[in-house]
Amino acid sequence: MTGGVRLLAGIFAAAGVMHFITPNIFISIVPRWLPSWLPSARTLVYVSGVLEILGAIGLLLPSTRVLAAYALIALLIAVFPANIQMLLDARARDAADWWIAALWIRLPLQLVLIWWVWRVAAAS
Repeated sequence: MTGGVRLLAGIFAAAGVMHFITPNIFISIVPRWLPSWLPSARTLVYVSGVLEILGAIGLLLPSTRVLAAYALIALLIAVFPANIQMLLDARARDAADWWIAALWIRLPLQLVLIWWVWRVAAAS
């Protein structure tokens, strides 16, 4: 296992844990346009946190690495609208220019993260 796999797993594990330590931050960026038949924003945040932690563990195990990578890619795509919501909210409340710029930069960085997870899967 490479250091890159361990680092990636650590990033996802830390992000997943943060969903439980500071759930309100994540709840605030759940898009409000999601259909009402979906679970509550809090439930979605907890589920995504669990999935990130499970994905991190899966990356560390050679037998589940590829499946975990594909599942994490799906999760990254699923939560992308939350990144957009965070940017829209920041613009609506007239946040600092540097923060809005950082949120714009974050959007394509999600593609970099997807690519990194894909590389981990491809190398397995």
